[in-house]
Amino acid sequence: MAKIDLAAISTRAPKEKGKEATKKETDTILKELDDLQNLLFAEGKHAVLIVLQAMDAGGKDGLIRDVFGNMNPQGVSVKSFKAPTDEELSHDFLWRIHKYTPQKGMIKVFNRSHYEDILITRVKGWCDDENAKKRMRAINDFERLLTEHNNTTILKFYLHISPEEQQERLNERIQNPAKQWKYNAQDFVEAKSWDKYMHAYEEAIENCNEIPWNIIPADQNWYKENLVAVKLHETLTGFNMKYPGMKK
Repeated sequence: MAKIDLAAISTRAPKEKGKEATKKETDTILKELDDLQNLLFAEGKHAVLIVLQAMDAGGKDGLIRDVFGNMNPQGVSVKSFKAPTDEELSHDFLWRIHKYTPQKGMIKVFNRSHYEDILITRVKGWCDDENAKKRMRAINDFERLLTEHNNTTILKFYLHISPEEQQERLNERIQNPAKQWKYNAQDFVEAKSWDKYMHAYEEAIENCNEIPWNIIPADQNWYKENLVAVKLHETLTGFNMKYPGMKK
């Protein structure tokens, strides 16, 4: 894949994209997604894995709430990956990931994912370049395994915000009582490593792109939600699903 320069990719909607019209379109798509997700669950032939990656304050939680929150909870679940436990560290880095992949009929949303093991680990110096390359090859093999042997469709989204937007959102966590529970002083420390994170993301996108990444301009939530909803809608529609008949 060609070299990626995230700094050259806009984090905002095109000027000609109208906010209200886009939000109306998203509302329509979300209603249709509810029906499509029920069909996916009933048919039980396809699995969908949503991988969400972003910098701190990139908007993953809000996206999950606004795009997936109204779907049937029997068929959608979310897994957030934090720092690995001692037990998880005693296994290979994908061990803790594999057991949460979706079964057929399900949509699983990864809030952060196996990509953390080639992102923060590189920025912190816990994983050197040689091991990172080995992990990238393992990730490609892992994703190929899911697609080829469990009929899993993987949609990978990098929510692309600007450093200015990140600072604004982090500061809002101090000032807004409804968001103060999200405040973590370490987020401001991590923000100082922006360039290192961008380099790590660029290499992850370039080297783990057999299943392509969707780089989503995410400074404006209404545009971010629209792009993800449209992609998911296109994917589910493309399955050409049918409700099964009555069991005999």
